[in-house]
Amino acid sequence: MPLGEEIRGHLPFLRRYARALTGSQSHGDHFVHTLLEVIVAAPDEIRSGQGIRIDLYRCFHRIWESAFIEDGEVDGDAAEDPLVRAANRRLARITPLGRQILLLTALEGFSVEEAAIVTGTNVATVESLLDEAVADLDRESRTSVLIIEDEPLIAMELEQIVRDLGHRVAGIATTHDDAVAAFERSEAGLVLADIQLADGSSGIDAVQDILAIAPVPAIFITAFPERLLTGNRIEPTFLISKPFRENTVRAAISQSLLFTPQLAA
Repeated sequence: MPLGEEIRGHLPFLRRYARALTGSQSHGDHFVHTLLEVIVAAPDEIRSGQGIRIDLYRCFHRIWESAFIEDGEVDGDAAEDPLVRAANRRLARITPLGRQILLLTALEGFSVEEAAIVTGTNVATVESLLDEAVADLDRESRTSVLIIEDEPLIAMELEQIVRDLGHRVAGIATTHDDAVAAFERSEAGLVLADIQLADGSSGIDAVQDILAIAPVPAIFITAFPERLLTGNRIEPTFLISKPFRENTVRAAISQSLLFTPQLAA
């Protein structure tokens, strides 16, 4: 199979990872574009015998690592974004490598052994950094979360996860109009939104209207994440797949809160 065909199916999920890591669609997609340019220039670099998925993330890690300054800020355009600068200052107690490992394992589903290959470390280092990152995230500021989900059982599961993480539930909405109204009544600092809602309305549209009221972070939940990770239009920064795991939701919530104006200062 041609290399381009092997890579194509993994790109949406690499974009998801890059966006979560940078807290920005544009910055994350820029890193993925840079990766593709490196692969075009030196295609043999992508072949390690570990499998194309691991090789892609391993090469991405090298690019990300080369872009990081020791104090945790990113070179280039990302360094000009005040929210990214502030968030990276707040990440001083979580090393960039520890943050990567958390997202690799919780969001992208890599095993500890695979994360060690991706990051060029060893299992003991990965386990140690992962423990430190999780402990630091447990000390993060708490917020109130609005859940937009029309499936009662999924909404209940999300509510339980949010509460178990120490956050409050601002409300549960099942439609676009209910979501906007619930947000206006609450002091929600985060939105968890399904894409398809009960009355045929869109969770994306609901979040866009909510963001017009206040700039809160939003995490989208969908059974078809690749449809929202094309890199060809305005798309979500934080996205998790159905069915989801508790640690995936936990990592996404904690990561998204690092890039909010209120919590990143």
